Amino acid sequence: MQSPSSSSSSGAPEPAFRGVFSVLPTPFDSSGELDLPGLSRVIDLYLGAGVNGLTALGVTSEVARLEDRERSILLEAILRHVDGRVPVVAGATSNGLRITIAHSRAAKAAGAAAVMVSPPQLARPSGDALAGYYASLASAVDIPIVLQDYPPVSGFTMEPAILARIAREVPAVKAVKLEDPPTPWKTARILAEAGPGIKILGGLGGVFLLEELLSGASGTMTGFAYPEILVRIVSLFEAGKVDEAADIFYRYVPLMRFEFQQLLGVALRKHVLVRRGAIADATIRMPGAKPDAATLAALDRLLGWIRQKYKEDSWISI
Repeated sequence: MQSPSSSSSSGAPEPAFRGVFSVLPTPFDSSGELDLPGLSRVIDLYLGAGVNGLTALGVTSEVARLEDRERSILLEAILRHVDGRVPVVAGATSNGLRITIAHSRAAKAAGAAAVMVSPPQLARPSGDALAGYYASLASAVDIPIVLQDYPPVSGFTMEPAILARIAREVPAVKAVKLEDPPTPWKTARILAEAGPGIKILGGLGGVFLLEELLSGASGTMTGFAYPEILVRIVSLFEAGKVDEAADIFYRYVPLMRFEFQQLLGVALRKHVLVRRGAIADATIRMPGAKPDAATLAALDRLLGWIRQKYKEDSWISI
């Protein structure tokens, strides 16, 4: 369901911020070094699923555990392999404006279509401080911005009115990646206050995707390892086939829920990608938590149950 995008000043197509943007993991080999061939296979898997865009250097990418040189290596490898087939959003979050600007300029120079930025951890977060932060970033780097609303990263919760204000006052903020439950409720309130100019993309593994779409979201940006499920749900919903979209969502939301377990989500996604043949190793870097044998057995039980229960779904390989 790849869709056309308008051009942007970054030199890359400006994303429409609709549909499914898959957040890429960072594959490592068994020694913890970057696995670039595995990364290319993941990209091919996600593009084959019909995603509208890709996101690099996000939380799912273990960005906090990457060296600066690895950030550059990864982003260049991703953009080279994607080769303009879909827009790539690059994470640029840091706890300092100068570093965020530097990351954003590097992303633009590399060819990213937009940057994703969570607010810094502020001692006294306020509407003025947050709007000023994004306005300063927008004045320093001419590139579309996705505002990531994920309290575990920023350390605080932003009310819908604050997000709507930023969207109104900083035109470069084109979308909000909304990961602060209840996301359907928050989606509706942001859109009511900010108007149709801002796009809302869900996250959280897709576990609230249907309800987010019903509340006005434009799609989702998440690392769920079966993006074809998300693509199918959004495609059916956008075609007006809401009941069919709901049927697919209810079929597969147990898998989304299982994969999105706190602390284990990134590791479980890698184990699924190993089972899908995209990467050779599920290694994550310390201090990331690893699933135990019982959890992996439960994953295989769930996959086996879905495989048997919904074997008529020929559009997906579980």
